[in-house]
Amino acid sequence: MIPNKIPRREFLAGMAALTATTAVSRFAPAESSSPFRVAVINDEISQDFGHACEVTAREFGMQWIELRGMWKKNIASLDEKEVAEAKRILEKYQLKVTDIASPLFKIDWPEAPKSEFSESNNFGANFTLQQQDEVLERSIEMAKAFGTDRVRCFDFWRLKDQAPYRAAINDKLREAAATAEKKNIILVLENEHACNTATAAEAAKVLNAVQSPSFMLNWDPGNAAAVGEIPYPHGYNLLPKERIGHCHCKDVVKKGGKYDWAAMGSGIIDWAGQFKALKRDGYHFAVSLETHWTGGGSPEESSRQSWAGMKKLLQGAGALSNS
Repeated sequence: MIPNKIPRREFLAGMAALTATTAVSRFAPAESSSPFRVAVINDEISQDFGHACEVTAREFGMQWIELRGMWKKNIASLDEKEVAEAKRILEKYQLKVTDIASPLFKIDWPEAPKSEFSESNNFGANFTLQQQDEVLERSIEMAKAFGTDRVRCFDFWRLKDQAPYRAAINDKLREAAATAEKKNIILVLENEHACNTATAAEAAKVLNAVQSPSFMLNWDPGNAAAVGEIPYPHGYNLLPKERIGHCHCKDVVKKGGKYDWAAMGSGIIDWAGQFKALKRDGYHFAVSLETHWTGGGSPEESSRQSWAGMKKLLQGAGALSNS
């Protein structure tokens, strides 16, 4: 359940005060050796947020981090004290937040047949259909508190036949984008292999249907590859480049006709080409490591090895200095 112990008015006041005390020092633009906001999703390293930030900043050398869950709680469930502690840790390591990786709309579409993906890993988020408006509201509050203008969302667990429901799903996305726009927040829809938008081809259709300035794409080549699309160059060429507002980085291997996650640079995705294309096309938002691969033996070691591959790819693409 989303915590309800703190009255909403007091929670918002507390968030505003916390943000005001650190916004100038923490979120001023920083010099970077990349045209991108090179980042990692914090809980891909550890649920210990302090340790995840230490590894991100001091070992990986990143200036940006993506927030999904910490201390075994989903980002949408943090209370005021936990937000204050997270902000203190971010300040300590001088990390800026790319976006709030919320679980918005990662649920079954009402009145449709139950999806085969309903029981998929939801990273500590077990919110009901009735709670989705509150998830959106709290995610926007988290974005404001952590100084970012982006909130990740989905478009419901994948249906075998989404056609009868697609127009209504798009209406729901438009409604959510309108809510976000009022707060100067951008929703970034992730193409997720377990949700109704899995590929670039499907994402292009949704972006065409939902023409809101507060609605962009969280482009995930790994998720597209996991359902058989060639994400680069084929999928990427289908996308309106100006609507890409975030990018997740993970790799994929194919084994016996099935797909599995891989460390960056060791799979079938042409990440070198993808990074070069993003740079060429003027993309300047996040490229965020979403490890998923577990071959390193632990989340931290797997992320460490995948980051080594990602760093080499970025350098090869001229999108990160070799220093």
